[in-house]
Amino acid sequence: MERKWWHGKTAYQIYPKSFCDSNGDGIGDLPGITGKLDYLQDLGIEILWLSPVYPSPLADQGYDISDYCGIDPRFGTMADMDRLLAEARARGIRVVMDLVVNHCSDEHPWFREACRDPGGKFGRWFYIRDHRPGAPLPCNWRSVFGGSVWSPLPGHPDKLYLHTFHKKQPDLNWENPEVRDEIYRMINWWLEKGVSGFRIDAIINIRKKHPFRDYPADRADGLSAIENMLAEAEGITDLLGEMADHTFRKYDAFTVGEVFHEKEADLPLFIGEHGVFSTMFDFGENVLGESPLGWYARKTVSPEDYKRACFRSQKRVENVGFLCSIIENHDEPRGVSHYLPEGVHTPAAKKLLGGLNFMLRGLPFLYQGQEIGMENLPCGSIDEVDDISARDQYQVALDAGLTPEEAVAVINRFSRDNARSPFQWDAGPNAGFTSGTPWLRVNPNYTRINLAAQRDDPDSVWRFYKRLIALRRNPVYCETIVYGAVEPYLEEQENLMAYFRRGAGQTLLVAGNFQGEAQDMALPGAVKAVLLSNLEDAALQSGVFHMAPWQFAILELA
Repeated sequence: MERKWWHGKTAYQIYPKSFCDSNGDGIGDLPGITGKLDYLQDLGIEILWLSPVYPSPLADQGYDISDYCGIDPRFGTMADMDRLLAEARARGIRVVMDLVVNHCSDEHPWFREACRDPGGKFGRWFYIRDHRPGAPLPCNWRSVFGGSVWSPLPGHPDKLYLHTFHKKQPDLNWENPEVRDEIYRMINWWLEKGVSGFRIDAIINIRKKHPFRDYPADRADGLSAIENMLAEAEGITDLLGEMADHTFRKYDAFTVGEVFHEKEADLPLFIGEHGVFSTMFDFGENVLGESPLGWYARKTVSPEDYKRACFRSQKRVENVGFLCSIIENHDEPRGVSHYLPEGVHTPAAKKLLGGLNFMLRGLPFLYQGQEIGMENLPCGSIDEVDDISARDQYQVALDAGLTPEEAVAVINRFSRDNARSPFQWDAGPNAGFTSGTPWLRVNPNYTRINLAAQRDDPDSVWRFYKRLIALRRNPVYCETIVYGAVEPYLEEQENLMAYFRRGAGQTLLVAGNFQGEAQDMALPGAVKAVLLSNLEDAALQSGVFHMAPWQFAILELA
């Protein structure tokens, strides 16, 4: 594998609206992020992904962009962005922007021009179709946020436009070379400004299956999940390869794709030696238990499910490239609330989950608050929910016969608000996030779970993550941790997740007792050193590791 500058790094995602508010308006901003760069440097972060800070009406919290080359005044100014880039670079931190080009906002000038003149140039930048009132829709695809992907074109009752997501997020027509050229120009503008790369949002959706047609309905609404169309779409990597040639490859930029449902044969084209992306997120664990019926029908993820999914993902890419390892992001519930059994949110269990994920081969991506073990945000009614997908799924649950109380319980488990609540800096007012009124309520557990309480605690979740990151950067072990092979160990032993990291002349054993009862793990040989443990003692006796409940350890084998 050709060595790349990003391989040995640890990355961190910031959701700007909820990270740190510098001016008291209740919304996190760019100066707030800049003011916390020393914190991120101290933690060991070297790549920083910012969720969107572009101008946006926030129908989908910034993933509906109305100006690709601007900064939303809520977050600051372009001068603030330039300062953030410079200050981050001075600390050895590369900044990665969010690239959202499957769709834009319906308030973007391109779409407004399309509405003004559907038959003109910009009308061809979107998917616009003629439609007689009462006639069948062009196809029965369901949008990601519920309802049809087709909505009336403003000002034109005889026309419809396509939106894979919210109706305020019209899809861009990637079949049109003028659209692609404008997107490439914008990407290069940011790379020239000093951005080191991009996280690329919902990118597999840019290739539609033509001609548009209906698929079998999978719910009572008569619609079909858009994934059914995407499974038949061909040639996505042709488009992405052109984009990479015109932009990323010219700058040695780091790119990470948000890719779901990719075809197995396309994996090398995505992240192989000459792939269109540097890497892509491993969603193999995040999609566990999903149901086409909706969130209410999702199944609980067991430790065995999680283990098998991790090993399956590692096997898929072992001779292909790198994945990004995650347990949560801005679109997912908090990992400790999702993968650990209900009620088991002890520091030891949180460390176990983090350690097992972090030590897999690939680029570890932490999400803000993960390093202090932040948990899901409880809500008492749907009126407290901001997330548009959660509001849709609440109605889906009601339509399926759940009571409002049961539907809220579903939302509490899976809402995107869970990850978007403000970062818990300290036990002061609003968790130290803002001096004003926060845009989204702070998790009430902030007086117990916050950074200030953990920085000076040698046994805290934060201290554990800091040690994990330091171990990855340690010159004695970094070659094995970054490039070494992953080999499952005792895979059939229930609720034990263990694997070797094998490098040249060095073998590490990563092991976690993924349950609330003690169990023994047979050791494969002599142990040279315990490099890290989430508990004070690692009981190694007579070739056996006597593992306490939720114990995690990294062992160097002799």
